Amino acid sequence: MIKIRPLLSVLVNYRQLLARNGFKLCTMSEESTDQQTAKLLKRSNEENEDSAERATKRVKAEGEHTEDDKKYPKKKVVLLLAYSGKGYYGMQRNPGNSQFRTIEDDLVIALVKSGCIPENHGDDMKKMSFQRCARTDKGVSAAGQVVSLKIRLIEDIIEKINEHLPPQIRVLGLKRVTQGFNSKNNCDARTYSYMLPTVAFSPKDYDTENIAAFRLEPETLQKVNQLFTHYKGTHNFHNFTSQKAPSDPSARRYITEISCGEPFVRNTWEFAVITVRGQSFMLHQIRKMIGLVIAVIKGYAKEQVIERSWGQEKVDVPKAPGLGLVLERVHFDRYNKRFGGDGLHERLEWDREEEAIKAFKEAHIYPTIIETECEEGSMVSWMSTLPIHDFEATVTETQDSKDQKQENADEGNNSD
Repeated sequence: MIKIRPLLSVLVNYRQLLARNGFKLCTMSEESTDQQTAKLLKRSNEENEDSAERATKRVKAEGEHTEDDKKYPKKKVVLLLAYSGKGYYGMQRNPGNSQFRTIEDDLVIALVKSGCIPENHGDDMKKMSFQRCARTDKGVSAAGQVVSLKIRLIEDIIEKINEHLPPQIRVLGLKRVTQGFNSKNNCDARTYSYMLPTVAFSPKDYDTENIAAFRLEPETLQKVNQLFTHYKGTHNFHNFTSQKAPSDPSARRYITEISCGEPFVRNTWEFAVITVRGQSFMLHQIRKMIGLVIAVIKGYAKEQVIERSWGQEKVDVPKAPGLGLVLERVHFDRYNKRFGGDGLHERLEWDREEEAIKAFKEAHIYPTIIETECEEGSMVSWMSTLPIHDFEATVTETQDSKDQKQENADEGNNSD
C-alpha cells in the first residue's frame, strides 16, 4: 500500500478549502499546481518502491542466512593453522590498519568466501567468538597455531577454506570443542622453535664473510645449553620485553624446557634449532632470551648478566631477529584431561596431522627462513649491533627500547 506523505495531504486539503471559499492561489496557476501535485505523487511512489525493494532484498538476505544456519548450524570449533609469516605484520588483525596485512585478515576473508561465517561476522570478530591461542610478531611463522571460533560446519570445510587462502597459509585440522572453550585461556603452554645460522655462536672476531666455512664446536654447543638452563623455572622477565615494570606480576613467566639441537647444513650454511616451551611469553621475550645468550657466547657480556636481569634494575638485553622464530605447537593438557575422555569431545592433539605439519614446514617455513637469511643476512647484520649494547651498567633507556619505540610507531602490535 502506498502511503501519501503528510505534506502532500496538507497541500490537497488546503486547495480544497480555498476552492470552497471562492479563493484562488495567486502564486501559481491551476495547471502548475496540478503539475506540482503530480510530481509529489510520483516522488512518493518512487520512494515507496525503493523502500519495498530494499526491504525485499533484506528479507531475502536474512532468509538466505537463516536457511544456511538451519542447514549448517554454527558450532564451536578449533582450527589448526600453519603459516609462513614473511610479508605479514603478525597474526592478530588490526581494524582500521588495512595497510598492515596480518594472517587473520586473510583467514577472515577465506571464512567469509567459503560460507563458514556471514559477511557481517568478518567486520566484528566477536560475533563468531574468535580467539587465537598465541599472537605472533611481524615475520614470525607458525606450524601449530590454534584458533577457536563459531562457524557453519559446511561440507568439505577444510578444503573450501583453503581454496581462498594463499599457499603460505593453510588450515590443517578442525575439531569440535565445548561451547565455553577459549583457545587463549584454555592453553596450558606454548612451544616455539628458533632456527639460526650457527655462526651466531662464533667468536666476535670471526670473519663473517666466510659463513659457509663455520662449524659449531661440540664444546660451544654444550656451553650454549648450559647457559639456557638459567632460564628454566619461574623468573621475572621484565628485562626481556618492553614497557614492563619490575613490580608487574605479569612479568613473572614459567619456562619448562629450552635447548639447542645438533647443527645441520642447508645451502652450504650450518644451522641449528633452539626449542623453548613455557606457560606463556611476552612481547619479544624469546628473541631477547636467545639474544642475551648469543652476547655471552660471543664474549660481549658475562654469564652473570643473566641472573642480574631478574633483578629490579634495567639491563640492556639485545633482541635477536624475528626471522627464525616459529610457533611449533600449543598445549591443552587440562582441557584434554577434563573433556578428552568424556565420549563427546576429542583430545586437542594433532598426531594425525603430523605429516601435513612436517610437509608444510619443509615446503614453506624452513626454505623461507634459510633463503632469506642467506640473501639478506639478518643474523649477521644484527650481530654487528652487539657492541652498541652496554651489559654492565644500569641503563635508563636501552638500545632495544629505542628501537622498539620506532617499531611501535611503524607497526602497532603483537607478541612472540
